[in-house]
Amino acid sequence: MKNFKNVFLIFMMSVALVSVMLYGLFHTPVSFSATERRPLAQAPNFNLKQFVNGKFAKDFESYTLDQFPFRDGFRSIKAGVHFYFFRQKDNNDLYLHDGYIAKMEYPLDEASVKRATNVFSNIYELYLKDKNTKIYSAVIPDKNYFLAEKSGHLMLDYERMITLFRERMPYAKYLDIFPLLSVEDYYHTDTHWRQECLFEVAAFLADQMGARLNMTYEAYEINQPFYGVYYGQLGLPVEPDHMMALYNKEMNLYTVTDRENNKTISVFESEKLNGNDMYEAFLGGPLSLVTIENKKSTGKKLIVFRDSYASAIAPLLAEAYEEITLIDVRYINSRFLEDIVTFEGCDVLFLYSTMVLNNSETLK
Repeated sequence: MKNFKNVFLIFMMSVALVSVMLYGLFHTPVSFSATERRPLAQAPNFNLKQFVNGKFAKDFESYTLDQFPFRDGFRSIKAGVHFYFFRQKDNNDLYLHDGYIAKMEYPLDEASVKRATNVFSNIYELYLKDKNTKIYSAVIPDKNYFLAEKSGHLMLDYERMITLFRERMPYAKYLDIFPLLSVEDYYHTDTHWRQECLFEVAAFLADQMGARLNMTYEAYEINQPFYGVYYGQLGLPVEPDHMMALYNKEMNLYTVTDRENNKTISVFESEKLNGNDMYEAFLGGPLSLVTIENKKSTGKKLIVFRDSYASAIAPLLAEAYEEITLIDVRYINSRFLEDIVTFEGCDVLFLYSTMVLNNSETLK
């Protein structure tokens, strides 16, 4: 009887191993992980040179890890073991506190902040210096700023970051929006802030730049759950967010142009709700160059150097400006702007999140 049990266990283990191997050999590789919001590694082509120097083995390992059977299920089990069995505070730098998923951004990378401000200073020297422009800057805190201390997680030195940011941008008036925000202004499962919570911030920015916002908005809820970028990365089942968007009939007078692809888009691109990231519905997502024209405004123009956070707040600022130009230098080299953007006589706002400043390799 004992021998039968041993044979049976060996047989079942062999079946499991062979099944996994056959699955890996014959299944169609998945190209994109919707839960992790990233492309998955594909099978590398064999190359003798890469085989000798070890690159083929490294790429093949990445492929097998990304294409492992029932990968998402095993990721959830791993996250559960981390949090509930070993009682660890985070998994892959993500943690859950008071229903919010946050990323542990630590430590402060001063070199990254300097790299970012070098890009901004180059823009200033190339396009803004000796021009009739008023220049402003503001930094958007990530959720870790509000959650880390009370949840017992590491956090970067935000005070030092802002000091460094301001010292290296003496040509820009710094606008402090930290006191206007709280964790409730952010999605539970995503890194971004909620548009319906941003009017006070938008009004403050406009006021500091010599403009005024008067419009009132109706907030309407998107009739489908929003699973933010952190939802899949955490690997634990949590409640999805409910996305809301602000609307005023005056927004119908706005003309929004995706200048990267030379086409007209909407303030809220509803078809993006069916894509991999619902947040991309705000001004069409990660585009290098977007303009918002307001036919009823005062002649003032605003240029915003920005990351993805600005997509939600820029439509609220559009009330006060004849034209807003949004420039994302993660996707367009700042040295190519001279022939496509007019800077003379504009207000200019550098609006960036702490996460981009602390990870600025993508700025060009």
